[in-house]
Amino acid sequence: VQLVESGGGSVPAGGSLRLSCAISGYSYGGYYIGWVRQAPGKEREGVAVIAPDGSTNYGDSVRGRFTISKNGAMNIVALQMDRLEPEDTAMYYCTADRSGYGGLVRRATWYNNWGQGTQVTVS
Repeated sequence: VQLVESGGGSVPAGGSLRLSCAISGYSYGGYYIGWVRQAPGKEREGVAVIAPDGSTNYGDSVRGRFTISKNGAMNIVALQMDRLEPEDTAMYYCTADRSGYGGLVRRATWYNNWGQGTQVTVS
């Protein structure tokens, strides 16, 4: 499984960014895909998860501002981030796992497959 993130950058508070995760090397249909972030000096935090059936789940700090989605070919998972706050500044990772651990967002940090990450900075 290969995961490649893109779309990070620097934006002012209140702005938006759209992250993408290109997925290859497996059959997406059987995997949970998550976004995990890590800010300097802080632990990794599950942000959003999309299950094989398309259901989604979000962390409390981003619910209502972030949206996770997949394309029709199921090889791109996007994270639309709106009303960004300085506290959203972090490295964002795309993750994947067959288990999904019940689809719990906080368990996205347990997933076996990770991308290299993309930096998001909100000032």
